[in-house]
Amino acid sequence: MAADRARVVSIEELPSHLVLDILTSGRLNASDLACLEQTSRMFRGNHGIFPQNFGSLVDFAAFQLCSSHTIFGSLHLNAQKELFDRCRGNWKRVLRFLQAVEQSSDIVETSAGNMQITTGRYHTLLISDSAVYSCGSSLCGVLGQGPDITQCVAFSQINFPTTSRVLHVSASHNHAAFVMQSGEVFTCGDNSSYCCGHGEVGRAIFRPRLVEALKGVSCKQVATGLSFTAFLTNQGHVYTCGINTHGQLGHGDSVDRPTPKIVELLEGVDRVVQIASGPSYTLAVMNDGTVYSFGSGSNFCLGHGEQHNESLPRVIQSFKRKNIHVVRVSAGDEHAIALDSSGFAYTWGKGYCGALGQGDEIDKTSPTQLNGIKGHLAVQVFARKRKTFVLVDDGSVFGFGWMGFGSLGFTDKGASDKVMKPEMLNSLRGHRISQISTGLYHSVVVTKTGLIYGFGDNERAQLGHDSLRGCLKPTGIVVHKTGDEDAAGSIQ
Repeated sequence: MAADRARVVSIEELPSHLVLDILTSGRLNASDLACLEQTSRMFRGNHGIFPQNFGSLVDFAAFQLCSSHTIFGSLHLNAQKELFDRCRGNWKRVLRFLQAVEQSSDIVETSAGNMQITTGRYHTLLISDSAVYSCGSSLCGVLGQGPDITQCVAFSQINFPTTSRVLHVSASHNHAAFVMQSGEVFTCGDNSSYCCGHGEVGRAIFRPRLVEALKGVSCKQVATGLSFTAFLTNQGHVYTCGINTHGQLGHGDSVDRPTPKIVELLEGVDRVVQIASGPSYTLAVMNDGTVYSFGSGSNFCLGHGEQHNESLPRVIQSFKRKNIHVVRVSAGDEHAIALDSSGFAYTWGKGYCGALGQGDEIDKTSPTQLNGIKGHLAVQVFARKRKTFVLVDDGSVFGFGWMGFGSLGFTDKGASDKVMKPEMLNSLRGHRISQISTGLYHSVVVTKTGLIYGFGDNERAQLGHDSLRGCLKPTGIVVHKTGDEDAAGSIQ
């Protein structure tokens, strides 16, 4: 009797409806489902518990996971059908797209654990299994390592005055912000413009400090601009603080805010699902796919066809008129890029050096579809000064714009060359990339296996190397962990 109770039961012995419950529990990603389908006939068969138009138990499970996904659920039926068609009628690929987009501006799942990489002007921040590491220049305390540290030549762990895990981080020119599992937000760095949200000005903050003004407000994302910060709550509200010269705080005036204040216009419209901040402007993506922009209108970054500042959030009508459902945006220094629900990308702003990927250097006053990658399903977009990256669902990366000391990652081009249209980074072939981020002159990627590679300028050790002045080809970045050491080598 005891032996029978202790017998290990194979999953293939379970009733099909219980197996389906396991597959749709939310603990498996699209790759897991694909592997299961390959390893067992059970997952490939039709067990009479799902409609005949689904090819397998795994396919039906993927459909159910897609149906319950927040992004998919926010789409109109036509948009859902277009995405399904773009994925060639494969629900596993639809699920992979949805999960990749969801993680593109957040934590990504790798085989080495959960990670997020983000780059500031001359520094890099990394979340690895809820611990945070920083390297590069610590101007005004942006690395969070204390007043005695001016530079970290390798990733060094940041200590927080709390046991709560870090779920999200945003880097900027001179300050950084961290969202904890508790919903609390910590900031550090230059606070001369109130951007850290502590209600005081004129003193750098060298270690992460709790933003007391947001006590009781649970946040899930932060976006740091040049001298201001935007906070996104779990309820879909946006708060902003810092300098407001161009109306980048969205309050209808140009008054600086020493502590976070809610953006009231967005509060009364819809739930915000993602935010992005450029140097002096902000983009906000709504649950219904609408995009609002506010702040500095220079270089046409607001997407309204003109260069007027907007002190209140204003809808980018180009998307709305064409029924384009935007799911993610990235705000660069002089241009912006958006990703829609079908995996298409759109760029607008200053076209210098080919940063818009349209084959020329002409400014685009409103969002223009990026034709160079129409044959691919984009899952992440990232813009910074004069360069842009697009990550597609097979893990390949496309780049365009200014090479900037090798920060575009093309090993066959000069350090100051221009790439006018999207080109695949052959230097990263052989690695499935899960996330990419780029600073002023350096870029960093995380692979599906949890390896980290950097390329571009390293004068301030922003790539985590002490001896290299720059990396023209992707080079592994070492992360020293307590009692452990992980390393990646240079891509050959």
